[in-house]
Amino acid sequence: MSRRYSWPDGHWGWPIALTHKHGVRAGHFVFTGGQAALDQDGRVLHPDDLDQQVDCVAHYLLAILHDLEVEAADLVRLVVYFVGDGDDEARMLGLLHEKLGPTVCPAVNTIPVPALCYPGMRIELEGVALRTDTENPLSRRNIHLDTLPALPGGYAHAVVCGGLVFTSDVSAITPGGDVAHPGDITRQTERMMQQLSCVLDAAGAGFDDCLKLNTFYVGDGTADNWAKPALIRQACFTDPGPAATGITLPALAHPDLMTKIAATAVSRRDANGVEIAAPPRRFSWPDGHWDWTTTLPYKHGNRLDRNTGGHLIHLGGQVSLDSAARVIDPDDTVAQTRRALAYIETVLADLGASMDDVVKVTTFYRGDASAEALHDNLNIRSRAFTEPGPATSGIPVPCLVYEHMCIEIEVIAVLD
Repeated sequence: MSRRYSWPDGHWGWPIALTHKHGVRAGHFVFTGGQAALDQDGRVLHPDDLDQQVDCVAHYLLAILHDLEVEAADLVRLVVYFVGDGDDEARMLGLLHEKLGPTVCPAVNTIPVPALCYPGMRIELEGVALRTDTENPLSRRNIHLDTLPALPGGYAHAVVCGGLVFTSDVSAITPGGDVAHPGDITRQTERMMQQLSCVLDAAGAGFDDCLKLNTFYVGDGTADNWAKPALIRQACFTDPGPAATGITLPALAHPDLMTKIAATAVSRRDANGVEIAAPPRRFSWPDGHWDWTTTLPYKHGNRLDRNTGGHLIHLGGQVSLDSAARVIDPDDTVAQTRRALAYIETVLADLGASMDDVVKVTTFYRGDASAEALHDNLNIRSRAFTEPGPATSGIPVPCLVYEHMCIEIEVIAVLD
């Protein structure tokens, strides 16, 4: 498959040499790395000024799309990591909508974090777009539901495009903007999964059509904190289930909100609403691979074999655990990064792919706003890929799901 990699002239750079590029186009898919308000030497622009940084990252995102010959209107998902509260989130989304234009209506996922990778950074923005190799865009359907809170600007609760479903965040927030069951993660998880079912159904999909789940929840990095909501979520899926990543945060943007989820799925309806057969999928759980402390239906990876546009592979977050869910190399970021990358390579090989097929890498690592914390794992991650490498995002968090865990890495790959 022909691939195109993007590093537009004048674009920002890291202060260290890496194989990663800012964007990748493979088949119908375009993935950008996390765009930050940095200059070409990796220095933060407009430190701690969220509004100015929104303008900067939107400009960088549009430059990548233009370089790869796709339009902003082809965006199906935005993922926004930011430092701030609920008011910052609403203002940020409104500003992004203004910068990207009135015809841009993607799904949107917002993740508040205490800090980003360099001091003074307030936002990191990544995008996913779909477009054919011709000048004609793919048909799409933007879904807005009255049973969910209205999203600012033109964002959709879900986008159906190219036979795939991309959801915005789903949570226990009511249509009126209040949080149901404030502070109760168990009941909020139950409501969240009910709402996700409604979104998927409107898009012509169900739980068993999910390819990837990303769950964020308020927690303290212990297995006990994670297990009960995980059991509620997993009860919705049959084995083999989707790939999954779960990340703990100290708080979400709304002070009473405890958890939120986003999904990528396959739609079982065509553009005319007619039921169709889903493309075949393969699932991966290599022998001897790491496991959770609780039995779950999720698999480490899956491959969706599409007739056009490229076969799509999702891997759940890979971590340094053994088959009994014991942390390997506790508190050692470098060793855990190497092990997570080895697990990724194993799952990809099981699905008929290699590291060269990876188009997007997302890494959550234990750390704060410091170059040292990022570069400890970024150098190693970069060396796992040949030049030109995939797009990447790196997000520091105070802790991960288990104590002594330092890093969690998920990837997306596209095959001919």
